[in-house]
Amino acid sequence: HALADALLGAAGLGDLGQMFPADASTPSGIDSRTLVAAVLTRLVDGGWRPAGLDLTIVAARPRVGDHLDAIRASIAGFLDLEPEAVNIKASTGNLDGSEGAGRSISTLALATIETIA
Repeated sequence: HALADALLGAAGLGDLGQMFPADASTPSGIDSRTLVAAVLTRLVDGGWRPAGLDLTIVAARPRVGDHLDAIRASIAGFLDLEPEAVNIKASTGNLDGSEGAGRSISTLALATIETIA
């Protein structure tokens, strides 16, 4: 969700909740790749494409550090980016709140886009 919202925000195209409202029109348990694919279609229709991505996964548990390269490769492949254009990092945050207690995971995302030539 953070990745999709970052891409939409970079293009000034609203947010994921506008495309996929939390009601009966959005299938329950919809796959994240389906969401991102729809966002990519909207970007391309607007004359944009992803250029780079920076993600921070905030969680005390599970430990995701050993999986960052795989996550990076997966996202880069899905967005048709070179792996060097995607940065993934993990943080335990301040070990406060639900992330620090291991009850939830959050992600911060920053996307850059460029016009399609």
